[in-house]
Amino acid sequence: MPSLLQVDDLTVRYSSSDRGELVALEGVNCEIGVGEAVGLLGESGCGKTTLGLALLGLLPTDGNIIRGSAIFGGRNLLTLRERELRKVRGAGISMVHQEPGAALNPVLRVGEQVAEVLRAHRRLSRERAREEARVLLAQVGLARETCIEAAYPHQLSGGQRQRVAIARALAARPEVLLADEPVSMLDVSIRLDVLNLLLRLKDEERLALLFITHDIASARYFAENTLVMYAGQTVEGGPSEEVIQRPKHPYTQLLISAAPDPDRPVTGEQKKNIPARGEIPSLINPPSGCRFHPRCPHAMPVCSERFPGRTDLGGGHWTHCFLYGDGDEQEKESTASEQTEGEDPSLRSG
Repeated sequence: MPSLLQVDDLTVRYSSSDRGELVALEGVNCEIGVGEAVGLLGESGCGKTTLGLALLGLLPTDGNIIRGSAIFGGRNLLTLRERELRKVRGAGISMVHQEPGAALNPVLRVGEQVAEVLRAHRRLSRERAREEARVLLAQVGLARETCIEAAYPHQLSGGQRQRVAIARALAARPEVLLADEPVSMLDVSIRLDVLNLLLRLKDEERLALLFITHDIASARYFAENTLVMYAGQTVEGGPSEEVIQRPKHPYTQLLISAAPDPDRPVTGEQKKNIPARGEIPSLINPPSGCRFHPRCPHAMPVCSERFPGRTDLGGGHWTHCFLYGDGDEQEKESTASEQTEGEDPSLRSG
């Protein structure tokens, strides 16, 4: 499957005068193919949303991209000027935020908000844009007869606002959709409908999706491949069935054992009792090496000394864990690259 978006060694930090520096992402790698759905799985605060915001140049003013690249359409998104990024947002890459209030204008009717995206990126007439906006709203479960397009965001429920945000994100027919917990605010009865809608669009329009979630069942259902993040680092990845059915990294085992799924067969890895000792570390002063080592029942001295390189487990499944190897060759290459290249001064801040 050809790569559409490739992220390499993305490192993001937030800084402030009172808190100091917070390391939100450290050396994150991610790849999405045409028409592929990739799940980004992890607890709140692990950096999942920061990844999406960094790709679109939407980090808050205290956010700084330290190093890395994000290649889309042959260009590095992390070095584009704001004017160039505006052309990418919506038409090339679009994002559905977990909180629809972050995407919707409170003083515009929702139909107008979907139509304005159509007019901006697809150059439709006002009337044609309004008609297509109604179709999009109906596609996400907001039927035409409710005249939902005439409502303001505050007149809708949280679930309705989220569906409007999804319709708006899809309006310009983007190549990549960054979906940040897109169904977390929806009623259980319609979550599956929205997921199936996204899957249909993925298949029909070859839409690539980065599905940001903490819901293991949704990742397993929705995504062909899954990445697991802990405290700003990716620790495991591969085909979703393999990662979720046969987790290798101790953190992935802990995460999955904490959210049992009656429809998921229990394998040897999931029978392991992984004690959830300790707490998620502060990213202002994160642990050295593997950030999970203070909580890991299998921690070795080397775990606190350096972050393990990637170990391939076969079938596209991989992990960063000394239990399965130390990824020496990859780590040597990464270290040599950092020593010769250093931090890229051309990367944007904020």
